[in-house]
Amino acid sequence: MVPFFVQFKCKLGQSYAVANAIAEAEIASEIYSTAGDYDLLVKFYVDRDTDIGHFINEKIQVIPGIQDTHTIITFKAFGSR
Repeated sequence: MVPFFVQFKCKLGQSYAVANAIAEAEIASEIYSTAGDYDLLVKFYVDRDTDIGHFINEKIQVIPGIQDTHTIITFKAFGSR
């Protein structure tokens, strides 16, 4: 499984609705409310052969109330090989 994070900027008054929709879709590992430029930080896991761009486009950005997303791709840089 490959982890990645997405920061969500929600339309005004829609943060809880977006978070609930993500939770109900059962596609996220963890969902956090954040302060600052983005409203939510969500951790996802996908299979290694899943195209993350398609996943975001087809599963995430279609959720009503989302204004903008920022995807953070992670990689293992430390620890034992």
